[in-house]
Amino acid sequence: MPTQSRAGGSPQARGRELARIGTRLWQETGSVKRAAVELMNRHPGIPSLQAHRYACGLSQDQAAVRYNEVTGHQTSLGGTSINAWETWARARGGAGSPPSFPSLLILATAYSNGPLGVAHEHISPSDLIAEAYERLAPEDQLSLKRFTAADSPKEPSAPRTGPDGRLAKPDERVILSKDNVIGPDFNLAVPTLEYGNPEVCLYSLPNPKPGQLLNLTWASFGYGLERLIQQIKNVGRRVDADACFGINEAGLVMATFLASAQFGRCPIGYLKCNKTRDSITLDRASLYPDLPESPTIVLCDFEVKHADVVGFITREIRARYPDAEVYFAVFGAMTKGRELEVASFDDLTGAGIMRAADFKAVFIAATMSPPGIEPPLELR
Repeated sequence: MPTQSRAGGSPQARGRELARIGTRLWQETGSVKRAAVELMNRHPGIPSLQAHRYACGLSQDQAAVRYNEVTGHQTSLGGTSINAWETWARARGGAGSPPSFPSLLILATAYSNGPLGVAHEHISPSDLIAEAYERLAPEDQLSLKRFTAADSPKEPSAPRTGPDGRLAKPDERVILSKDNVIGPDFNLAVPTLEYGNPEVCLYSLPNPKPGQLLNLTWASFGYGLERLIQQIKNVGRRVDADACFGINEAGLVMATFLASAQFGRCPIGYLKCNKTRDSITLDRASLYPDLPESPTIVLCDFEVKHADVVGFITREIRARYPDAEVYFAVFGAMTKGRELEVASFDDLTGAGIMRAADFKAVFIAATMSPPGIEPPLELR
């Protein structure tokens, strides 16, 4: 008897069903990449390498045939090789084997032809192994980095000015520097004060170099601060801060700008975190200004990922300033999936952390993908 999958059918039957779903999504979206992303959103256990094959409606054997066609039949790849690569992509236990960089180039070309084999969509090798990039051989990582950098678009498809109150069209991009591409605006409902406006307008920070930190320039850093100021102004009531606190140096820069531009040069606090493997402590260099009873505090952090740094900090703030009303402004929030334009606050990696901190309101400038973003001058 064939081995039964947890869904109740054989792996082969499940594969055929996913290929049918992938083909239907391709028909709906007109794009292999968009169909693959939607398939991964619906089935989180499917790696990108496999999702692109399903979006083309191919079995492993058919994908191998397509691969050999791309090489002009100079190769004789079989479905077992496709299976080994996909097994490697979805597992961390040493199963399967990674595709080489040349193999990724060929697969990207094969899948760019779509289910019918006649399309001409641009698919990059980095699209195929987004979640498994760091497990490639170092030589293939370097090749992929250089290829992706050379292959990245240098001009926006629809240029626009900076934040001026106008919402971006879905296909717009803004290039603020050589490497910082600002994605389209989108609205997201976030935790906010009672009777406040829960909708904030933020943007995505696409990373053209998967597996590497996205280094921000001062231009894009300032763009995010302007977006936070817009959100604070539109929360539904005036926020009069008694102090802005910055977490580490990048947060301190944010707190300085917000205190000056939005809160009438209110006092500034500094929270220097010392991280060890299992804990976080606050350095004695941290600065706590004298504040009135039950103060209103805006806490600024550069990014929110998995670690509960902000929860620890908020508990310390409330212990030092009893009954404090704490707002949270963060530059970048990491998403759980590959889609940066998330539909729900709970699609953010740190959603649970921010909810547990019980902030009066949350402000987010942008969403980002792993491994994250790096502030200008490598501020810590």
